[in-house]
Amino acid sequence: MFKKLLASVGVGAAKVDTQLDKDQFIPGEEVTGKVVIKGGDVDQSIDAINLFLMTEAVREVDDRKVKEKVSLEKYLVTQDLVISAGETKEFPFSVHLPYHVPASLSRLPIWFETGLDIPMALDPQDRDPVKIAPHPYVESILDALNHLGFSVRKVEMEYSKKLGYVQEFEFQPRGEFRSYLDELEAIFFLYEDRIEVFLEVDRRARGLGGLFAEALEMDESKVKLSFNKAELANPTTLTEQLRATIQRYSQ
Repeated sequence: MFKKLLASVGVGAAKVDTQLDKDQFIPGEEVTGKVVIKGGDVDQSIDAINLFLMTEAVREVDDRKVKEKVSLEKYLVTQDLVISAGETKEFPFSVHLPYHVPASLSRLPIWFETGLDIPMALDPQDRDPVKIAPHPYVESILDALNHLGFSVRKVEMEYSKKLGYVQEFEFQPRGEFRSYLDELEAIFFLYEDRIEVFLEVDRRARGLGGLFAEALEMDESKVKLSFNKAELANPTTLTEQLRATIQRYSQ
């Protein structure tokens, strides 16, 4: 009885360790590995083994920005099992990263968190950091914007009332747009066959009218673009489409 009581508060209880076959991915990629459970001092029933894809995001609370843990996806590995005292069990898994997983930019932490759902006990957990590279579709857009003179100034995972948790890219204009824009912001929504790009064009205040527009937040224009695989595969056409759109909203 004493051992069961200790196990319920996490002493001598089962332990979990998730082992990934690799730790670097791109959105939409398959993740494989195994979950290893080592039994504690007593037999324990486990309702479920879950994998959670986690990150951090900034949310505005009472006019201040706070960081919070965000669950991007939940995967069920297995359920309804018993791990005997001292026993070791392994559970291979294969899951797909969602397309909306953010890239590991600006030190954004992304990790898999494994949890054992054990009745009447503290649930053991395991945390495995991973690196997510920008998807090739996103890389195509970033390369085109760089060609137009935009350099990435900040990348941040934020909460939006309309869009949920999104990764926002903030660009500093140089070259031909330097005199017209204060900044350019972009949010990417990935799909298997295309990418949707939300741009916010922030015009530079010019003259008294421009100052009034800036004060009233009328100096910002929002536009949505969509590019398919063929368009993304043609850097020249992609760059010209972005240039024409940004020019239209820069005036």
